[in-house]
Amino acid sequence: MDDVVDLVRRSLSGESDAEFRERIAEQADQLRDAIEAGTFDNEDFAVGLEVEVYAIDAEPEPVTDDDGEDEPDEATLDADLSGGSGGDLGSLEPAGEDAVDDSFESDGDDEADEPYMDPDDWEGRLAELPESIFGTAAAKELGVHNAEINTDPDVLGPTGLAVQTTSIEMRIKKARDAAREANRELVLDAMWTIPPAAGSVSYLSDVEERDGFVFAENMRQDPRYVALDNEALGHAGGEIDFSVPGASHSFPTILFESLTASIQPHLQIPDSDAFPAYYNAAIRTLGPIVALTANSPLLPADMYDAVEDPRALLEDTHHELRIAAFEQSVNTSENPKVRVPSDIETTTEVVDRVVEDDLFAPFPREWIEDGTRSGLHDTYWEFDHKRGTYWRWLRCVIGGDPVDGAGDERSLRIEYRPIPTQPTVADTIAVQVLTAGLLRGLVVADHPLAELPWQDAEASFYSAAREGPDADLAWVTADGQRTTDHDAIYDEVFEYARRGLGSQDVPESQIDEMLAPIERRRALGTTPSQWKLDRVGEYLSEHDLPDAICEAQRDYYELSREHDTFADWL
Repeated sequence: MDDVVDLVRRSLSGESDAEFRERIAEQADQLRDAIEAGTFDNEDFAVGLEVEVYAIDAEPEPVTDDDGEDEPDEATLDADLSGGSGGDLGSLEPAGEDAVDDSFESDGDDEADEPYMDPDDWEGRLAELPESIFGTAAAKELGVHNAEINTDPDVLGPTGLAVQTTSIEMRIKKARDAAREANRELVLDAMWTIPPAAGSVSYLSDVEERDGFVFAENMRQDPRYVALDNEALGHAGGEIDFSVPGASHSFPTILFESLTASIQPHLQIPDSDAFPAYYNAAIRTLGPIVALTANSPLLPADMYDAVEDPRALLEDTHHELRIAAFEQSVNTSENPKVRVPSDIETTTEVVDRVVEDDLFAPFPREWIEDGTRSGLHDTYWEFDHKRGTYWRWLRCVIGGDPVDGAGDERSLRIEYRPIPTQPTVADTIAVQVLTAGLLRGLVVADHPLAELPWQDAEASFYSAAREGPDADLAWVTADGQRTTDHDAIYDEVFEYARRGLGSQDVPESQIDEMLAPIERRRALGTTPSQWKLDRVGEYLSEHDLPDAICEAQRDYYELSREHDTFADWL
């Protein structure tokens, strides 16, 4: 722990700021030249996916007689490859795309036996994830209850999408299996709402001071996370306010960001000259995509203040509270770091944006890694570190894993960041395919959506975060007409997603199958967020608000295990 304190002190002291900025400026110049020379062009479009989850106590199995064992039913046997099976910083991830370095963390006793819990006493409370799940199964995230599961990138085409589907199914299954070995369950959800035993505010506020720095007890003790936490706290004056309908708190740490979980589709753009067209189109899709996928309308049940009219709260709450949680947790400096990015005219502007962004908690490479630099990631290490704190809802990632049939590690990708974690694996895949297909289709068809004023796109996004399926959306149709009509907007969203996928030779039958979960959701006219609010409303006839939220959340968990898609349980 002394090593962590020393690194945090050095990061925040300012002693390395000048040299760090010089390295970023030099690396940025190299990147601009390389982009303009076409070095980051590739052969084809490619897709990848990040999925954030959280952990709860696993539901205990009932005790059976020694001479007889319960036989699993067919649904249980199939569950891990269904949408459920037991089920961001969207994230404050450290530099690069690797799992958080755990060399500074103590080795917990992952194998320690836990006392038996009667199934009738199970509540599905938030729980810490053991070290045993991380490495091959999942990567660490900000909170000790969070994890991230990623796919390797594949060509955007019929084979690549099939591989993505199998990959995310199997990786989530592998992570869940590892979690279950430690009596934990991973939940595909955008915000946990059943409090931990200590209570949500206490859990998120549990800090201690070590040599003048704040350490959040339930945050991964990676030095970069700790430095980011203290940097944000310093800008906020020592406490960070969080206020949404029905709840207002001040926290001594950014850890309340770990309330949230997201999925982040990536789309590799092979032609750097075309990157601005895709980037600007993506900004204008944020509202419709978030309105269709909203899934975090409620905080943990014990975080609400005295609510006199619970049903009024259900009307007033945001459908996507994770947007507010993320923005308020780290937007403590003069220039907010989490927001909708502005349009770009040239591809090299994505480099300029990172350079100009406020510097948070710099870490030169030699503090973290030994040896001489080799490879693309090492060449631009400091730039990539700062890019990791450029927390716009849409951003460019420069460089990454090579893609068989679509290029090497020199690539330009759009990272699409505002989508909440979806209820099932099939829903997750559908949203990934919808997003990638839509961006491809809008540009390949020369759709005029880019004519929508940026301010209207931004307003559409925040309306979607607040109102979900009832958002005030803005769109420009294929014939150049402005519209706010949801039917007209979503008709084109799905039409151009299909067109984009078709341009990548994905057969219609495969498109039908992969988009079916999200198209059915659209046809039914609801979202996971609306389902949660309706379910809580039903429970309010017999329960107070905290109990109603917990009962509804347990229903969500069980239904997500039992069904392949969210639409199946409606």
